[in-house]
This record gives sequence, C-alpha cells and structure tokens, in this order.
Amino acid sequence: MRDNKTRSRNAGVTLMELLMVMVVISILAAIAIPSYRGYAIRASRSDGKAAVLSMAGALERCFTRFNAYNNAGCGIATSNVPSTEGKYLVSAAFPTATTFTVSAVPQGTQAQDTGCGTLTMNQANVRSKTGSKSVTECWGR
Repeated sequence: MRDNKTRSRNAGVTLMELLMVMVVISILAAIAIPSYRGYAIRASRSDGKAAVLSMAGALERCFTRFNAYNNAGCGIATSNVPSTEGKYLVSAAFPTATTFTVSAVPQGTQAQDTGCGTLTMNQANVRSKTGSKSVTECWGR
C-alpha cells in the first residue's frame, strides 16, 4: 500500500520542471516575435507598391487622354489617398504637366519600415525610396 501512495505523490509536475518549460517558451518567443514583425512589415510593403503603381497607371491613362498628367478632367484624387490596406498614404506631385512623382508614405505600424521608408516612382518608371535598403530590396526585381 505504501508503494501506491508514493506513486500518486510523484505523478505531478514539479516547480523546477514548470520553470524550465517557461524559460524555453520565453526564449522561443524572444526569437519569434521580432522575426514575425519584420515579416509583417515586408509583407505590408506590397500595399504601398501596389498603391503607387495603381496611381501611376491612372495618371498614364489621363496623359493618354488629355496629354497632361495634371488635367482636372481626369478626376483622379492625388493627395493623401490611403492605400488598400491603409498602410500608406499616396500622393502625386506634378513638377510640370508632363511629369509626375507618386509617393507612398508609410503610416501606423508600417512607419517602422525605416529600411525602405517612403516609396516613390516617376513618369519614367524610375523607382526610389528614402530608407537605408537598396531600391532592389524595397521594390523587388
């Protein structure tokens, strides 16, 4: 009988075992959370790229019709237009009637994307960014 009582006492989890599990989980979380944030920022960058390309396409259609990018008849909103997911605000500037620069400024949590920052493109399809990463890293190939 004494043997059964000893077994029932040893059937639980000790404090030391519980602490070891918590340490392992903490280490995994410390590695996984920053990696996930970086991935989420890179994935959301596509929202800004798509918004810039969409506005540039609309401006090209306007130029085809009116021979000017900044014609009021185009009916294109070109100032602080939110991207599809709301991660960027997109605006267009018109230095002349035949040139434009479209910029996507990161908003909210996307503002942590200091590697690429503001994404820009002009009428000649020249793409740039304000961050420390290369244009290829930010815009893709």
